[in-house]
Amino acid sequence: MAPSNLQVNANGNAEEAITFWTKQFMGKLLVLTLLLLSTIEVSSQNLTQQQYLEDLAFFKTELANRHKNLFSVISEKEFNQKIAEIEKKSSSLTKESFEIELFKIIKAIGDEHTFIVPAYQTSFPITFDIFEEGIFVTKTDSAHSNLLYKQLNGIGPKATKNILEDFKTIINTENQSYFEVNFLNLIKNPRVLIGLNLATSEANGVFLLGGEKHNILAIQKGDYSPLISPDYLRYKKKDKYWYELIDNGNILYFNYQSCSEQKNNPFETFNEELFSSIEKNKPRKIIIDLRNNSGGNSGILSPFLEKLKKSGLNTKGSLYVLIGKNTFSSALMNAVDLKRNFNSILIGESTSGNVNHYGEVRGFDLPNSKIEVGYSTKYWEVWKGHKGPLLPDISIKYSIANVKQNVDEAVEYVRKKN
Repeated sequence: MAPSNLQVNANGNAEEAITFWTKQFMGKLLVLTLLLLSTIEVSSQNLTQQQYLEDLAFFKTELANRHKNLFSVISEKEFNQKIAEIEKKSSSLTKESFEIELFKIIKAIGDEHTFIVPAYQTSFPITFDIFEEGIFVTKTDSAHSNLLYKQLNGIGPKATKNILEDFKTIINTENQSYFEVNFLNLIKNPRVLIGLNLATSEANGVFLLGGEKHNILAIQKGDYSPLISPDYLRYKKKDKYWYELIDNGNILYFNYQSCSEQKNNPFETFNEELFSSIEKNKPRKIIIDLRNNSGGNSGILSPFLEKLKKSGLNTKGSLYVLIGKNTFSSALMNAVDLKRNFNSILIGESTSGNVNHYGEVRGFDLPNSKIEVGYSTKYWEVWKGHKGPLLPDISIKYSIANVKQNVDEAVEYVRKKN
């Protein structure tokens, strides 16, 4: 392309041509920036007081009528009181503060499958995770690669410890893993940060990373394409399910990232290939990694479980299941099955989902703000009498120092276990 670009300015010199194309590029960049800003402006327009009241009334009525058991944790009286408190503030509500108020009610409801999803357009192109040493950037795009592995010291005017306290007002804290997952998701959201007085614009945010201030521009949600280290096994592929022989063929590592079918690779076909590899290579151990799996259809894994039950790998010391804070919903149900009905050893962190929980989510949109409301329609008693999340048999604490070296503590535990 470079020679043809220069030929456009054949009567001038190369420097003039480069200047010409630089101007063309900057012009297009300006247009794209203006389009993004106009999208943000439209999405952040506030509603009238009457519109907020209409949405609140719709939220109150529809959620109570549709939910399987809305008042299992919060009483109906308390729920109505919280609605009334927001009504009193209706004249001063903004789109951001209205969303924060709804987040607070969702927290009080105490059902992990009841939630709101405001009609966000943008997100910060940065992904954090929590380690022994603190909160660090674990993924970002090519434009911000210099921020990888930087520690989060603050956002806007507040230090990290104060930010965590702010998020505890809108996220349930009874299950630490549940809090962490939702915190890590919402911290990338410009409007949530505005609602919590941590940012002033949907277009950018000021993050204190590694002791330095970085003004990060928000991008369209669908435009975020984070860099992935090909050497860090857990995130090596984006496929919904994949496997790899590791440890010189002694271990078959099966990464199951989504309880759903992958286009052009049905799970039944994949499963036959996986067990053919087991039969051919005869690994001594198998690792089933559910740490990235937030659910879907628990039945997708059934063909694998049927074959595993009859396999020689279904023995103590050969079968390992990795769980963590992102193991949720249907993936959690799969993990419970592997815990109770197989000779497995669970390794990692506690799950964000509770073993027995309301679920089978349906949804509706609020008429004016277009906020999506998810609600539970069924109670799942997966393990009778069990309280809280699924806990690992072997607890693992992850270190950012090991991530930098592409070392996964949970996988290393299995490698070294005799």
